[in-house]
Amino acid sequence: MSRFSLKGLSGLAGLALVLALVAVAARALGSGRPEVGLLAPVRAAPAEQLDTVRLAPGQTFGQVLQRASVGWSDQNALLLAFREQANPRRMRDGTLITLRWLRHGDRGLRGVDVSLNPDTTVRLFRDGVDWSSALKNTPVRRDTLFVAGTVRNLLWNAIIEDPDLAGFPASDRALIIHWMDQVFQWQIDFSRQVREGDEYRFVLELEIRPDSTLRSGHLVAAEYVNQGTPYRAVWFDPNGDGSGTFYDEDGKSVRRAFLMKPLEFRRISSGVNPNRLHPVHGYRRPHNGVDYAARTGTPVMATADGAVVYAGWKGEFGNLVEIRHPNGWLTRYGHLNGFGPGIRGGARVRQGQTIGYVGMTGTATGPHLHYEMRRGNGRVLNPLAVRLPPGDPVPARSWGRWVQESRQRLSLLASMPGPPIQVLAEAPDADDPEQGSAQGGD
Repeated sequence: MSRFSLKGLSGLAGLALVLALVAVAARALGSGRPEVGLLAPVRAAPAEQLDTVRLAPGQTFGQVLQRASVGWSDQNALLLAFREQANPRRMRDGTLITLRWLRHGDRGLRGVDVSLNPDTTVRLFRDGVDWSSALKNTPVRRDTLFVAGTVRNLLWNAIIEDPDLAGFPASDRALIIHWMDQVFQWQIDFSRQVREGDEYRFVLELEIRPDSTLRSGHLVAAEYVNQGTPYRAVWFDPNGDGSGTFYDEDGKSVRRAFLMKPLEFRRISSGVNPNRLHPVHGYRRPHNGVDYAARTGTPVMATADGAVVYAGWKGEFGNLVEIRHPNGWLTRYGHLNGFGPGIRGGARVRQGQTIGYVGMTGTATGPHLHYEMRRGNGRVLNPLAVRLPPGDPVPARSWGRWVQESRQRLSLLASMPGPPIQVLAEAPDADDPEQGSAQGGD
């Protein structure tokens, strides 16, 4: 009679148990289905509730807190903490105030954020039983942007639709168009000289906010090829004080003594014509200026530095401004809806200063600006054809630095598709007083 020991029985039982577990695992793997189910996602509610208020005209910070049912003691403490960073009496209408409430318990006020401007926020937060404040600056990144393209119909459409600018809001792309117009306004009238096939390329130095909007920026080099003729501009600061200007690749100023036009991006409705049929009177007589069609209220700029010799009503011209400039030049601006700040007889004006606003005063069939240029004894000139005197070139004392910086910036421009650019040679010896004497004086 055979006998099994307890030890042997236990070993067989253990082996059987192991084999059973292996079989179960094999079936599970063979089926491809996990034996454990997925957990349902857990969504936690935010710890805070945010209430954003825009400061209404005449409303105070204290009134906002009171209307939000903040207790008197907290109101006073919040205002004291805010005064450590800014003056609550100087808060502008429309200022955004965000109140941060606890969601649980007694729904107490946890903090307040006040946006002083797009880049600066005062944060108020509980510090034990008291309130404290801190100034938070929006982080910005510096970037260099390269843009190049071809005009199909309008420069406006080309820039607005440029894929290199796709990440920018339309308002920022419009600002870049404004910069281009400001740089080339002495060489190209973008309202009438743009042609299909024109090319552009430019380099921008930018400060960009996290929401992809521009905080600040400027062109460092730009080119516009108009009907096969390239116009280039390089930013340079001769005095190193931040008030630089633009020069062409030869160091000549792109500025002229006169702007090509007194308005931005406006349609010309009528030019200089010695035998024009008058649209109101119905007979022919000389038209001695250029008419720019624009909306009423559009700012009108002085095209050059000078002195106002007349600002008032003058018959068919309606409200008229006359400005006398150096060397016998005179410009006239007619049919104005009103005058710019401080514009009166004897006032000094600077190029680009607003001297009035488009209107249809006097004899006019619609809102527009009548602009004239005269010389010497009153000789009428055609503003669209006159050769404008140039501005000052790069000063001789800054020529060495100009060559170095312009080479760098023109090289950035030349890195994009476009016509070749003749980059200047190495900078001359800064200690040699003879170098740069041909490039202009102080």
